[in-house]
Amino acid sequence: MEKRSLGRQGLVVSAMGLGCMGMSEFYGHGDDAESIKVIHRAIELGCFFLDTADIYGPHTNEVLVGRAIADRRDRVVLATKFGNVRDANGKWMGQNGKPEYVRQACDASLKRLGVDHIDLYYQHRVDKDTPIEDTVGAMAELVKAGKVRYLGLSEAAPATIRRAHKVHPISALQTEFSLWSRAAESEILPTVRELGIGFVPYSPLGRGFLTGAYRSAEAFGPGDYRPNHPRFQGENLAANLAIVEKVEAMAKAKGTTAGQLALAWVLAKGNDIVPIPGTKRLQYLEQNVASAAIKLSAADVQALDEAVPDGVTRGDRYADMSTVNR
Repeated sequence: MEKRSLGRQGLVVSAMGLGCMGMSEFYGHGDDAESIKVIHRAIELGCFFLDTADIYGPHTNEVLVGRAIADRRDRVVLATKFGNVRDANGKWMGQNGKPEYVRQACDASLKRLGVDHIDLYYQHRVDKDTPIEDTVGAMAELVKAGKVRYLGLSEAAPATIRRAHKVHPISALQTEFSLWSRAAESEILPTVRELGIGFVPYSPLGRGFLTGAYRSAEAFGPGDYRPNHPRFQGENLAANLAIVEKVEAMAKAKGTTAGQLALAWVLAKGNDIVPIPGTKRLQYLEQNVASAAIKLSAADVQALDEAVPDGVTRGDRYADMSTVNR
């Protein structure tokens, strides 16, 4: 797999990463042994950019990723996040970007991961009660201490990104982006490109929806959180199936799957973009990685742009959008 740079500070990653969240929570029950096989296979295939967060599990996904990379730490670029707070029972406690919490969260993540440094450390969600300058200032101290190599933000608004970048260079901005979540193209992408910040789309397959595997609420297994998202409910789901049908028809003409075409579209949007599709299955990992070899022409990209324009998707990305910094 080709490599891409995130930011201008020297961070180089695989052109596609692996989102590890679903291995522990939100997308149904996981199997740690199988998940570790997936992580190992991803590294073998050149997909060495791994993404986790302290709240996934809660707190168990970092342990899982740490186990998987214990004997191959030097072969991966490891990203994790802080800022969303949950207690040991999983209760959501809001956002925290206070400097003292930044330091505590980093030390806790290092311990769970079993590593001496984190390659890319994101603020998972902006704490609206703490100035971003204070949060990033504390993150910059972690860089100076050698605990963190590069800094990132997740779901931050353009104005917030600019303020943060003045305190310390931000290497990556992570937010949701896919054929059915294109809002980032209007302001977020122009902002990060102006500042020289890399873009890391999460859920580049629309939480699996763009693969065509989920056509009803009954398609989700026990423990799967996705039916709680507005886009997967009732009339929204029925309307959004038209998006999948368009992508499936275009994928068939290209001799590929809908999911692979959706990922190829994200990759074709720029060499500063590194999507992190998540999976806990070897079969889907290999399908996703294969999409990196699909080359779309400018006409192909335009056809997909026109088939699934920004705003056509029905429903908000989350039931509660208040934590998204806008």
